[in-house]
Amino acid sequence: MRPYQFDPKEVSVSIDIGTTKVCALAGRLNEYGKIEILGMGKVRSEGVLRGVISNIEKTVNAIREAVTAVEKQLGAEVKVVHVGIAGQHIKSLQHRGILTRDNAHDEISQEDIEKLIHDMYRLVLPPGDKILHVIPQEFTVDNEQGILDPIGMSGIRLEANFHIITGQITASNNILRCIEKVGLEVADLTLEPIASAESILSHEEKEAGIALVDIGGGTTDLTIFHDGIIRHTAVIPFGGNVVTRDIKEGCTIMPHQAEKLKIKFGSALADEVFDNRIITIPGLKGREPKEISEKNLALIIQARMEEIFDYVLWEIRRSGYDKKLIGGIVLTGGGSLLKHIDILAEYHTGIPTRVGYPVDLLAHGYPEEIATPICATSIGLLKHAFENRDYETAVKMPEKHEKKEPVPHFEELVKDDFETPMSDNDRRGWWDRAFQKTKQWFEAEPDPDLN
Repeated sequence: MRPYQFDPKEVSVSIDIGTTKVCALAGRLNEYGKIEILGMGKVRSEGVLRGVISNIEKTVNAIREAVTAVEKQLGAEVKVVHVGIAGQHIKSLQHRGILTRDNAHDEISQEDIEKLIHDMYRLVLPPGDKILHVIPQEFTVDNEQGILDPIGMSGIRLEANFHIITGQITASNNILRCIEKVGLEVADLTLEPIASAESILSHEEKEAGIALVDIGGGTTDLTIFHDGIIRHTAVIPFGGNVVTRDIKEGCTIMPHQAEKLKIKFGSALADEVFDNRIITIPGLKGREPKEISEKNLALIIQARMEEIFDYVLWEIRRSGYDKKLIGGIVLTGGGSLLKHIDILAEYHTGIPTRVGYPVDLLAHGYPEEIATPICATSIGLLKHAFENRDYETAVKMPEKHEKKEPVPHFEELVKDDFETPMSDNDRRGWWDRAFQKTKQWFEAEPDPDLN
């Protein structure tokens, strides 16, 4: 592979620790503001259950393998990474903050908003929880409501509605511990649905109103935007792995066979299976092979996906934005690669649906394996990293040459001869001895620049 020419200060690295895969990406912004992918490592994840780390050692090994692949492509050592956090422990709540200012004539500044946000971190939470994100929504200045950006206005009483996202302290600590065991430093932890939204949704869609449904291996994450602001987040404890388990139990086959069936022949809508082929699965230890109808396979998948979309629709209605989603639903994540899943979602929820691919942020010439909903979170984490460049260099370039000892001066090589008094007779052959000493030094310590 052609070595990349880049400034290490421009590079950021993200890691998506998922239930089914660990994906590490290294990239930089080009002159057009697009992300140029410099390295990618994607390995199977075995130590994560429903988005939460359940085995430290297996997760550490997967992270190390993914980061090593990135380092080989970069030709540099990774030092700092941006990491995502997810799982069914994630919760959200709404809270209102109030700030009474000293002077009504002074303009409201960013410092005033920061004070309100800082106060939100003092909220009393259930034991074991911590605040991950505090997202301001509408502001109120002296009873004037519905203000999105109060900076520059005057007023005594500044109020704000906040969307607060919380998670378990142990879950975030386990992520930090795994990254540290690999020898890396964490720049920050970002909620994975927020990162996915950064790579999939446009500003216009967020303004119009849209629901992003990220169907992962262990969980399905929902994020609702309206007027450009996050209005609702939820985590549904079902994902692609549950569909695989249903196929395994319904067809009485091995888990790896069920996964291959789902990927190669699976459809989320049984009515779209017109050619009802029979799929043959090899039997165990000489037993008869199993024959599975493609239509029956689709019925198993559809039943579980309808249940997931039931939860999604319930959360959308609970948020109060079910009539305000002009942009409809956008599906992403590995589960969105199922055939006809967008049609099933639209039929089941009555909301226009499409599958989102994270290609709008990528520079021209990106690898095909990047342009998939599976990498939406990793690319979103990279974008978040570029917007928060207040950390040390993410990668360290290797030294080109080892430091060489300087070539000794000629007088140092023949120092003894200079210090020894010489008669006229001894002076004969002095130059020959000096030449031999110089020659011996160069043979013992060859200079690479002269070879």
